[in-house]
Amino acid sequence: MTVRTSSKTVTFGNPFSLAGVDRVLPAGKYEVVTDEELIEGPSFPVYRRVATMMTVPTPSLSVELFSVDPFDLVAACRRDATITEAGAARAKVP
Repeated sequence: MTVRTSSKTVTFGNPFSLAGVDRVLPAGKYEVVTDEELIEGPSFPVYRRVATMMTVPTPSLSVELFSVDPFDLVAACRRDATITEAGAARAKVP
């Protein structure tokens, strides 16, 4: 089985929450790591996502790795963008 791993940084401008994480997380940058495995058989490479994890800093200056649902993560990013846009719109009102 061939597994490939990719990572990206997600930035939240506001505190947020995710299913599976027992606390509200502060605004900031978070690394998201995705593992995918190669599906054998097709004549071209096809990968299936098998895990999505996010690093979360702890109060003791260490880091926890949480398994997250990628759809929950996308929804949290959208909520954050909506909150940020609403705040910017309010700031422009004289």
